[in-house]
Amino acid sequence: MEGGRVRTVDEAGLEWRGVRMPGEKMEKTYREINERIKKGKAVVLTAEEVIDLVKKKGPARTAREVDVVTTGTFAPMCSSGAFLNFGHTKPAIKASKVWINDVPAYAGIAAVDVYIGATEPRDGDPLNSVYPGQFKYGGGHVIQELVAGKKVRLRATAHGTDCYPNTKAEKAFTVHDIPNAVLCNPRNGYQNYNCAVNSTKKIIYTYMGPLKPGFANANYCSAGQLSPLFNDPYFMTIGVGTRIFLGGAQGFVVWNGTQHNPDPPRGDNGVPIKPAGTLMTLGDLKQMNPRFLVGASMLGYGCTLSVGLGIPIPILNEDIARFVGVSDEEIFTQVVDYGKDYPKGTGKTLGQVSYAELKSGTMTLQDREIPTVSISSIQMAREIASTLKEWIERGEFLLGEPQELLPAVGR
Repeated sequence: MEGGRVRTVDEAGLEWRGVRMPGEKMEKTYREINERIKKGKAVVLTAEEVIDLVKKKGPARTAREVDVVTTGTFAPMCSSGAFLNFGHTKPAIKASKVWINDVPAYAGIAAVDVYIGATEPRDGDPLNSVYPGQFKYGGGHVIQELVAGKKVRLRATAHGTDCYPNTKAEKAFTVHDIPNAVLCNPRNGYQNYNCAVNSTKKIIYTYMGPLKPGFANANYCSAGQLSPLFNDPYFMTIGVGTRIFLGGAQGFVVWNGTQHNPDPPRGDNGVPIKPAGTLMTLGDLKQMNPRFLVGASMLGYGCTLSVGLGIPIPILNEDIARFVGVSDEEIFTQVVDYGKDYPKGTGKTLGQVSYAELKSGTMTLQDREIPTVSISSIQMAREIASTLKEWIERGEFLLGEPQELLPAVGR
């Protein structure tokens, strides 16, 4: 007995299977869970699989029986891009303007370091001059081609210096030909997002997809109960150094994302009911898989990148077990008019809707039945959560204990 708690030890020497004393909460550590992963003894469930267990056995028993819950999401994440070091040329160049497959990249970093953003369109794209523009190729497509191992073509110009005399350079390369390639997402994994509708008399083209006039359709973007930040709404396990699934490889949370809101309005279960937390993530582009990084074109809006993101939630205690038991019926978002209120920045909502209703294919708004469509792939989210589960069960993926948790009010 340790600290009033009976501890039984299995072959890994780590398994807590004792009687919880009155008023005391069971706690695990990252080290204990990682040791179980190394021994092949960790109990891992996806965020969908754990829901029934929490309902049936309760958070306390679930916390004793489950070590990790895996989550997943796959959706357009506009705030994405890649840092590339394209290697020194002969003679050397300090690039000031750079294009990759005719897509402009930002060169104001260092001599041969550039950042290509997912939403940057190719030079010469007609954009919306021929409305609605198709935005067939942009930075997100370049990133997908790099990850797929295809050659891309770089052009660079410079003003020339004594140490970097070259003023022009061209080269073709694959991601494996250059010194470094890092996927960097300044704001991704949104913790909830709006359901978009359109009250006007004409179709509009938005980052939420085309919205038909007169509330004829409703678009949303979340995997709901599978989505990472719904399963840890107060960031009790997610912070700087958290190891994640990113683009088909291992990556890391490196900071909170831009527009991170640590104190959103929440439901009684603690889950935000409006757009809230975001993540800044980083990973080695050379290790990623083009299945989980896909360039996308949003008709009439622009180009982007669909990103596969999955986060393992360590079940350190029963509070966390309770949060991962959240289901689509218990997660709500706001219905926002993108024809009037959103572009004006009024902050007005037309009501709220559960993800269970959204996923059913129709929702009720102002006594009307409206078809709903997700621009986030539930099928891919399931694949990501299942893949991450398999990695952990095989001992190929250990939990990264955050050095600092992300900001969250109420934790």
